[in-house]
Amino acid sequence: MADSGFSYSLDEIKQMSEDVLKVAKLQGASAAEAELSLSIGQSVSVRMGETENIEYNRDKGMSVTVYFGQQKGHASTSDLSPQALKDTVAAACNIAKYTAKDEFCGLADAKLMATDILDLDLHHPWNISVDEAIEIAKECEAAALRVDARITNSEGASVSIGTGYFAYSNSHGFTGGYPSSRHGISCSVIAEADENMQRDYWYSTARAAEDLQVAAEIGRIAGERTVRRLNAKKIKTCQVPVLFEAALASGLISSLISAISGGNLYRKSSFLLDSLGKQIASPLLNIYEEPHLKKGLASSPFDNEGVATHARQLVKDGILQGYLLGSYSARKLGMQSTGNAGGNHNLIVQSGTDDFASLLNKMSTGLLVTELLGTGVNMVTGDYSRGAAGFWVENGVIVHPVEEITIAGNLADMLKMIVAIGNDVLVQGSKQVGSILIERMTIASD
Repeated sequence: MADSGFSYSLDEIKQMSEDVLKVAKLQGASAAEAELSLSIGQSVSVRMGETENIEYNRDKGMSVTVYFGQQKGHASTSDLSPQALKDTVAAACNIAKYTAKDEFCGLADAKLMATDILDLDLHHPWNISVDEAIEIAKECEAAALRVDARITNSEGASVSIGTGYFAYSNSHGFTGGYPSSRHGISCSVIAEADENMQRDYWYSTARAAEDLQVAAEIGRIAGERTVRRLNAKKIKTCQVPVLFEAALASGLISSLISAISGGNLYRKSSFLLDSLGKQIASPLLNIYEEPHLKKGLASSPFDNEGVATHARQLVKDGILQGYLLGSYSARKLGMQSTGNAGGNHNLIVQSGTDDFASLLNKMSTGLLVTELLGTGVNMVTGDYSRGAAGFWVENGVIVHPVEEITIAGNLADMLKMIVAIGNDVLVQGSKQVGSILIERMTIASD
């Protein structure tokens, strides 16, 4: 699917974003910022060898924020005609007149604007037809179904293709934008044995199609993960080491990132308040933010406010080195934006020397977690309690699958009880981390 179907070029939407600012200025705004975006996509899914869905999306939009001193108004539209853009600016200006003054609102500091818009190689259109995408999805599902005769059903396999442009401008004279793409292949199947049914899945996502896992490999992994869960048992309540496989270990890092992000900090809804420069985790934990990785899934030369991004170390030997702040949260905290308006960029957790088998040996007896259920994380206290499924391990060997259990602890303690980080790193999102072994957690069962 070519991306030539865009209604406007990147240069044209950059100019449109600048034009929106001019309209805002004419209406009396002291400052303004505008973002325009275009995206097109295609998604197909198959189930049991038959095409189930073919979806297309073509989206466009503009959002504008205006400031009248310390009063702020925001409006958006999906109509990019000149009159619609003017009307949207007028709406934002009207809203601003009725909002309360907020001394912390406003554009990010002009001195922080990106001056060098790096090409991070984020745009790789995947030029395949619907029929070709369907064949890839069928190949993926077929590979999963071939794994074992006990795989009797499927939730389907899908192939998604997406590409887009965006441009951002603000009254500091900053204008930036770039094209990007994101593609994916996924598969989920169901296995059955002795009236016991289990499901599992696997997926791959990347900026460029050639960086995706091969469809047959994705299907095989989905099938193997499903079959190994059959005949799961319950275990007695206990306190044992817990190993979060790489696909789930990123969730622990996500919770840590939430706790050191501006919104939770200035609202005092974080268990890591006032932790800058303090030991918050095991000395084994080192986290780097790398915004400029070529083809990175969370790469960007600037954040949502035009602030330049920079590589930095967030956690060094378990000691917190920095927060993640946009301009508003930074002002609330009396600090400076870190270029994280809109969230974190690529986070790289430094791996240890252990592969997955070594991690199991190091754990000896305990629980390998491969699925988590629910959202039982209290960001204020750090209390952690989630439904889970996985495998019971004895003497470093997987003994049997486990289900219907709850794992519990406190994130502040869990981070300090990290005893190993594996080198089995997965790249499936904005966080790159291997499996993480926690020294001890409570496993609750019947």
